[in-house]
Amino acid sequence: MRLDKFLKNARLIKRRTVANEACTQGRVKLNEKSAKAGAEVKIGDKIEIQFGERTVKVEVLSISDHVPKGDASGLYRVIE
Repeated sequence: MRLDKFLKNARLIKRRTVANEACTQGRVKLNEKSAKAGAEVKIGDKIEIQFGERTVKVEVLSISDHVPKGDASGLYRVIE
């Protein structure tokens, strides 16, 4: 699955276009490397997103094309 689509489905970023812009601006890393929006996300990958001063690190646990809002947090695990 594309990185921008995963970020939207997991509700880490509200819209896919915003996720795409974040990737373009270099604010998203996939496995510690700057990633483009079209990068392929696999189970076990680590994603780091920079929101201004705050950084969120997550590990991909599951991939799904359609996820109900309540189940979105089950796609990833937050890493401290």
